[in-house]
Amino acid sequence: MKRILTDKQKELIESFGVVQEGMGLSPASARVDALLIVADSTELTFDEIRETLKLSKSATSNAINNLIMLKRIGYKTKLGDRKRYFHTRLGQWKNVFIDGIEGLTAYNEVVKEILINRTDSTKQFNQQLKDFTEFIEYYQKESTKLIKNWKKN
Repeated sequence: MKRILTDKQKELIESFGVVQEGMGLSPASARVDALLIVADSTELTFDEIRETLKLSKSATSNAINNLIMLKRIGYKTKLGDRKRYFHTRLGQWKNVFIDGIEGLTAYNEVVKEILINRTDSTKQFNQQLKDFTEFIEYYQKESTKLIKNWKKN
């Protein structure tokens, strides 16, 4: 049941994995995500992922669970088959971006609360915090517009 990848596909999985590690994913999660994007098959089972990437069961399980939690991958089941077939959710990128942008609201509210409760003796720092909260609001508004307007023209 071993997947055969070309040398170029292996190189792309590693390159994309390194990039994604730099964006905060664990090495195993980065490679699983990359495999699901690079592989010729759009759906892979747990064992196919584990065997292709030469990961332990626990590393594979942790990586898959992390990617599911991050909404980077999903899975399907097939009638009469107990296996789960994992796939990238790359096609849902707009929703993922919008969720991430909207997720900044709670963060920004806490920073605003911190600003309200800061001492007046640190005016320069307080102004930096205020600028930061204003930028987050601007970023949210403009980014959401950008995503919604993309490809409308």
